[in-house]
Amino acid sequence: MTSPARIAFLLSGSGTTLENLLRHIDMGTVPGRVVVVLSDRPGVRGLDRARARGIPAVVVERRAYHDAAAFDAAVEQALRPHAPDLVVMGGFLSLWRLPPDWRGRVLNVHPSLLPAFGGKGFYGERVHRAVLEYGAKVTGCTVHFVDDEYDHGPGVAQAAVVVEDADTPETLAHRVQEAERRLFPACVRLYAEGRIELVGRHVRIRPPAGG
Repeated sequence: MTSPARIAFLLSGSGTTLENLLRHIDMGTVPGRVVVVLSDRPGVRGLDRARARGIPAVVVERRAYHDAAAFDAAVEQALRPHAPDLVVMGGFLSLWRLPPDWRGRVLNVHPSLLPAFGGKGFYGERVHRAVLEYGAKVTGCTVHFVDDEYDHGPGVAQAAVVVEDADTPETLAHRVQEAERRLFPACVRLYAEGRIELVGRHVRIRPPAGG
């Protein structure tokens, strides 16, 4: 892996997760550099955030491809020239089936404690509303490796958030997002430092060098 790690970031919306990661990179807490931002939707705020920082921003519009394999190939073709060490998904709503050599190199964050409240159609406020309707007492967020199914790949780390009696989807989302802002950059850092070991569906965290 190069140092700092070359990161490709995939998004579908406002890019708040991207901005949070960039802040951690600026502070020196994540040894990485975002080399490209890709969106499956044109005109989203996340692309503007990338361009404002001089990061190449590309669009591979999902609805332009009737065939899933063609979309998968187009995303790969857009990312390959940037030679990323790691691909990070933050609010990327399309299913992207990975090239074989990129398995174990793509991370996503999901706003629940997987495998609960995950899968196709579970994103954003829909997740928090489902948590409240179910009556769950604890939710949170999960950072996981990506595979060819929604929210299914091996988990790297989770952070729990207590569900309060007075919660609304909005208040719960706010606290889960706070947990995401801490957990996701920490996991990207672990990957960039070469401390994540993936064995089947099990993720092991190696101690820091010299630790």
